[in-house]
Amino acid sequence: MQYLVDKGIEYAHKAVSADKAGDYETAIKYYNSAIDLLSKYLKLYPDSPLAETYRDLVQKYKNRVALLEKYLSNSVKIGGSQGEEGSIDDVVEVLEPEKRSNKNTFKDLVDLEEVKQALKRSVIYPVKTPHLYPLGWAQGILLFGPPGCGKTELAIALANEVDAVLINVSPATVMSKWLGDTEKNVKKIFDKAREYASQGKPVIIFIDEVDSLLQPLGNEVGGEKRMRNQFLIEMDGLKSKENKKMPLFVVGATNKPWTLDIGFIRRFEKRIYVPPPNSEVRKQLFIHFIGKLKDIYTIDNIDYEKLADLTENYSPADIASIVKEVQNNVAEELNEKGLSKPEDIKQSRPLTTEDFVKVIEKRKPSIDPSWLEAYKEWQEKYGAL
Repeated sequence: MQYLVDKGIEYAHKAVSADKAGDYETAIKYYNSAIDLLSKYLKLYPDSPLAETYRDLVQKYKNRVALLEKYLSNSVKIGGSQGEEGSIDDVVEVLEPEKRSNKNTFKDLVDLEEVKQALKRSVIYPVKTPHLYPLGWAQGILLFGPPGCGKTELAIALANEVDAVLINVSPATVMSKWLGDTEKNVKKIFDKAREYASQGKPVIIFIDEVDSLLQPLGNEVGGEKRMRNQFLIEMDGLKSKENKKMPLFVVGATNKPWTLDIGFIRRFEKRIYVPPPNSEVRKQLFIHFIGKLKDIYTIDNIDYEKLADLTENYSPADIASIVKEVQNNVAEELNEKGLSKPEDIKQSRPLTTEDFVKVIEKRKPSIDPSWLEAYKEWQEKYGAL
């Protein structure tokens, strides 16, 4: 595994260098070598944590080879070199407050009150009253817990609460865009964040699926090692005298905190558990999502308690999907009957508890109960509010 990936990345670097220099025949040769080695790795280790990322890379190199071959046959104008310098927006997603379509704040999220309070203490209060924090504040925050329980939504809502610039980083973007320029581009992310923060603008660097990026050292290969080390350098730099009072925060989200390297765990000074919803919260989630249907459909007396009891180990995302599926079922009924006018819809049959029960019976929960004990143990060992 080590050889295949390291050698594949070595050939990819040579391909990028040749591509930059305009030596397209050599670039094609090295791209094809990288494709061959990474493809062999994927056949041998299809379940690797970064398998999907390497598939994206292979496809990217294949596309580049096709473009270069067309250019060499004079059938297309060349452009978009792998090694071109680009803006930060070309590397990751930079969302300034006025450009975000998602305007949700904490009040739009059902429950999670303890998590919201921890984020207020960690981010909102320091941003709004920095003079009360002469010693600075924690700038690394880790949100961990089962999938579908609102970690990403919390990060977006947090950014909206303080009108922060949100820099969104994901494993696929990092690996597909940064291979060959890993350290430089990690530095570019933090430099751009510091540039905004030095102007007094709050900045949140949000790293989703952070466990895929920052694994223990023994699990890393090739460019992942350099990326990991650069992240360590940049996060350490946040603690320097000139940076420690900047309104700049790194928020990571993970479903598997136990796979994180201990060095990164320590750099996320705040480690906050985002739990699955209990029965009362599931009830409130059903009320919330079903309430969005009331403008279109007639709603019968729904037994929310029953729905909550039937959905143990269901995440908020699962519950949203259940309500959406009920909507789709009723919409299908009305379309089959040719009833689409507002007056027809209101006079049609109301949505009942049974509509939701039928969907629940066909959908399994996404939260593995055996993981909940693991989260509890990890929280007891590393949790830090």
